Amino acid sequence: MRTVYLLCIAGWLASSAAFSQTDTPLHRDADISRYLQDLFPVQTEGVDYQAIYDALAQLYANPIDLNTATRDELEATYLLSERQLTSLAAYRAEFGDLLSIYELQAVPNFDLATIRRLLPFITVAGNRSLLGNLPTPTDNYLIVRYERVLEEQKGFSEATPDKKGNLPTRYVGDANQWYVRYRYSRPRAFSFGLTLEKDPGERVDWQPGNHHYGADYVSFHAQVQNRGRWKNILLGDYQLQVGQGLVLSAGFVLGKSAETVQTVRRPTLGARPYTSLTEYGYFRGMTATYAVNRNLNLTLLVSRNRRDANTDSSDTDLVATSLQTSGLHRTQSERDDQGSLVETNLGAHLLFQNRHQLQLGLTVLRTIYDTFFQKRDQPYNAYEFTGTHNLVLGMHGGYIWHNWNLFGELARSSGSTTNSGGLGFVGGALASLTKKLDMAIVLRHYDRNFHSFYGNAFSEGSRNSNEEGAYLGLKYTLYRKLTVGGFVDYFNFPWLKYLVDKPSNGFDYLLQLRYTPNRQTAFYGVYHEEHKQKNLTLDKQKDVVGTTRRSYALNAEYTLLRGLALRSRIQWGSFVYAGQPASNGFTLVQDATWDYRRFSLSGRIALFGTDDYDSRQYVYERDVLYAFSFPAYFNHGVRHYLLAQYSLSRHLDIWARWARTDYTNQTTVGSDLDQINAPHKTEVKLQARWRF
Repeated sequence: MRTVYLLCIAGWLASSAAFSQTDTPLHRDADISRYLQDLFPVQTEGVDYQAIYDALAQLYANPIDLNTATRDELEATYLLSERQLTSLAAYRAEFGDLLSIYELQAVPNFDLATIRRLLPFITVAGNRSLLGNLPTPTDNYLIVRYERVLEEQKGFSEATPDKKGNLPTRYVGDANQWYVRYRYSRPRAFSFGLTLEKDPGERVDWQPGNHHYGADYVSFHAQVQNRGRWKNILLGDYQLQVGQGLVLSAGFVLGKSAETVQTVRRPTLGARPYTSLTEYGYFRGMTATYAVNRNLNLTLLVSRNRRDANTDSSDTDLVATSLQTSGLHRTQSERDDQGSLVETNLGAHLLFQNRHQLQLGLTVLRTIYDTFFQKRDQPYNAYEFTGTHNLVLGMHGGYIWHNWNLFGELARSSGSTTNSGGLGFVGGALASLTKKLDMAIVLRHYDRNFHSFYGNAFSEGSRNSNEEGAYLGLKYTLYRKLTVGGFVDYFNFPWLKYLVDKPSNGFDYLLQLRYTPNRQTAFYGVYHEEHKQKNLTLDKQKDVVGTTRRSYALNAEYTLLRGLALRSRIQWGSFVYAGQPASNGFTLVQDATWDYRRFSLSGRIALFGTDDYDSRQYVYERDVLYAFSFPAYFNHGVRHYLLAQYSLSRHLDIWARWARTDYTNQTTVGSDLDQINAPHKTEVKLQARWRF
């Protein structure tokens, strides 16, 4: 019996009390919520937080097996440094499979704080134990969720004809929102899932001729894995994470955040089931991965989606002018856009890996539209995609040398018209320079005519086009309980952008200090400053001027009594156009969570005040399991919510959430069809999960 096994057992016994709180679902839910709040201490423009949360929730629902996980899969948690990843790989190579999660305490460079943060996302299944090999447990559950805004919104009010007898626009459905998900899966073996959702204002109807099948959004997948050389076969809705995301990107992609080092590299994870409620950005069809030999995998994909698009038939031929990504089909015009553009995708990915040190890949994706696509004739659209088909060819690679992780990807797009043919490149390095200092460097260049519809590589903008930049991130552990991190990023946009009528540039930087004196107490402070150029109209004269956004956050987490955790936060910031008065805003937040056996109660009260929407404040809120809330606080008012969770049995969990915002300087909330003729907005949400 190996020596470390004795050390593991000793550590297990010594720390069992410290880890015991994470054994119940209630506390695992609390851990994922805390992780999210740490990742989003200040809002970053252009980040799709919903997609990030959805991918994290999928990882949380299907923990990674430490004994079979690849380095890329472990990197996808963004919790381990290069030194820790290298140490774990060396430990497994020398001693074999881990016997327990707690054996991580015997792995060099691992500490209790890191292990605790990992717990919601990892498992040790099929391990060698006194009972022999045990199969990975299945996850088999049904979730039903209901939510509604209690006040009447204009879109649901009675329509009164105008003087000409015309009825104003109203939503076609009722104000209720429904969500149903069934999932049956075993990690690294199989997965089956079905998701149904109806948003407020949408209609539930059955019109196969118009591609309406009951609920407005229906998503399905069936997956089998590791069947001989067939590593992955997936039918239905899916995404692929390949290379650095220039051609295919999905999953937990953070980019610039409070985690200043690990999040800049994209791990190659292959095909994953799509389970998000975001109604765009996924493939619908089939993909399969086949192991040609031990080091070479081939993935093929075919997809056919009906995309929401605006179309213009004023000319002889029908033209699609833009894609609609909201996923909302509440009015007749939104329903007219639903599924109006048929998109077909054919693709392949060839991946070579050599002992997880060298990685080389080749990716090709061809996208075909059934309707000619051309964005509206505006100067900033001069280099946008035009035509009916687009081809993207990419090459990516990576090499691990000691505690250095080098990575890069180069891609080129070509289309059916002359305004395509651009190049995209991203490359960099992650390194654990010492046991205390980690570093990240990223360089990027995306031509203005580089078009990649399913890419999401590291960038400042929301797309990998018309941008070049350089990023440096550092994280230093002053000592075990005190860390400091930061980044600086310079970016340049060689062509015009929406609301920016000339080439522009900018930079931003972030500093974070975190102090964790013990497991129950943590303090951190964050400062983020961003400089960009935007249009400004004064006296009917429009010009492009510099802008500065500054954000500050101070946060404290502490435990007063056993089971009672508190979080206090002050956040403030400003936004200013050059030569103009600044728009300022702040929010004061107090959170409390009380856990008692199978019951958990969370609450918040927040006081906020901003000069206008420019100085809005974003603060993450706890929500029911697999739901996400990250609202903007603006104008003046008070925001408060209560969230209760109770485990009635080992099969049934229920959640109830009530949230309300009261404004002190306005008489209505919202605009257009979402307007409420009252100075407050109240939301209720009920959810139940049955585990079979």
